[in-house]
Amino acid sequence: HVIEDTDAFYQAILRAAGELDNLDYKIKWSTFTSGPPLLEAVNAKAVDIGGVGNTPPVFAAGADSKITVVAAWHGTSKGDAILVPNGSKLTGPAQLKGASIAVAQGSSAHYQLVASLREAGLGLDDVKVKYLQPADALAAFTSGKVDAWAVWDPYTSQILKAKQGRVLTTGDGITNGLTFQVAAPGALKDKKKVAAIRDYLERLRRAYKWVYSHEPQWAKVWAKETGLPEDVALAAVKRTYTTRVAVAVDQPLIASEQEIADTFTSLKLIPGKVDFGKFVDTRFNGDLPASTSAARPSEG
Repeated sequence: HVIEDTDAFYQAILRAAGELDNLDYKIKWSTFTSGPPLLEAVNAKAVDIGGVGNTPPVFAAGADSKITVVAAWHGTSKGDAILVPNGSKLTGPAQLKGASIAVAQGSSAHYQLVASLREAGLGLDDVKVKYLQPADALAAFTSGKVDAWAVWDPYTSQILKAKQGRVLTTGDGITNGLTFQVAAPGALKDKKKVAAIRDYLERLRRAYKWVYSHEPQWAKVWAKETGLPEDVALAAVKRTYTTRVAVAVDQPLIASEQEIADTFTSLKLIPGKVDFGKFVDTRFNGDLPASTSAARPSEG
């Protein structure tokens, strides 16, 4: 048995692509609001494998959690955005000084916020950070209790489609565009679970390739699984998800994640130095292309 524990996103992509047929193992699905609580479940051995963005594994590694990155995808960061209300006077990230910004702590949006502020010559100390999970952040944003919201798709598409806000800046060209599948080390010591994880990852890679030419079909299934409006799901698919390409978990990727870890260590948001290379397993790479386009956070 393998448990894949994440939001309904991965379940939807696999179901839409027909990759949940003819399984030799059972998948038990659960939902989390973001990557950090998912990885807490991986650390607690409640979950065998789950999908997260580029930052949750760094925070988990910083807490010396029992987690192992086993697969990676590289894509655009255009869906990772800092959103502001339509009536906001802000026109660029440099104007965020003194602003209140909602973000999920330890999420990919957390690093995107840090990197976007740094690019504009600002730091986290220059803004009022409100650590909120997406549902609470959405409520705070739409009711005007925060000036901005750093978040990812499909929330970005949800706000834009509902005309409840606009993009101030995105992570494109600022963050590394990496997403991961992260497994529990205990599961990687179980031969049957290793075989299931290997098969699962191959199915997920095939499903991503299928999506490139079947965007509407996937969006329809994803909308049904999550309750997202279909136009929001399709917008998120086009903006964010059809750009993802499976890449090897290799040294350039580790170096890119190490830079994120070092950034949070310098901000004292992670205690001490993290050696990210100790939290990866390269045995599932196969003949995947190198992650050279993700060599540094500033490159992709």
